Amino acid sequence: MKQKILLTILSLFLASGVFAQSLDLRLLEYINGPVNPNPDKNWRFFSEKSPYFDAAVPVSLLITGFVNNDDQLKIQGYDAGASLIIAAGGSFVLKEIVQRDRPFVTHPGVIIPKLNETGYSFPSNTTSLAFATATSLSIAVPKWYVIAPSFLYASAVGYSRLYLGVHYPSDVVGGAAVGVISSYVTFLGQRWLQRRKVRKLRMPN
Repeated sequence: MKQKILLTILSLFLASGVFAQSLDLRLLEYINGPVNPNPDKNWRFFSEKSPYFDAAVPVSLLITGFVNNDDQLKIQGYDAGASLIIAAGGSFVLKEIVQRDRPFVTHPGVIIPKLNETGYSFPSNTTSLAFATATSLSIAVPKWYVIAPSFLYASAVGYSRLYLGVHYPSDVVGGAAVGVISSYVTFLGQRWLQRRKVRKLRMPN
């Protein structure tokens, strides 16, 4: 009886995995679509240039912080830069562990590659950087008019990776998770360091 139950659970688990993979591919196929020169060019430009915008955010925060002698802004700039480094490192490690091929490699003729990409697919590093940037900006300026555009930008980056056929939807979701977690971990680490610094200053000599 126990063996039958275990076999049933295992069968359901495998079936759900196959279904999820099928849904992943069908959604990507729908978004990827046929070749369309103008949109292809625009999304390719957006996807390729997004890392430059991501890098510009911590640099801008740091420059503004130093110009205005704003220590808090400097810290936020360092946090944003650190979150990008952690996100890129985390994505690289996961890629090497999972070693998932690009969708256009696994499904040639089904998924159209509209951008030349090499390396493994999961997670999307470009998406992880974009979401790390969006999260860092949202933490630095917790206002709706910063949060909404930031995550709209990050979501558009994720969409571009699907449209260009270089990632599965699950790659993009995984990249978004890596980016958000990297930024939040950096923020928590910085808060811990600040509290530790304050405690040291309060300690009697």
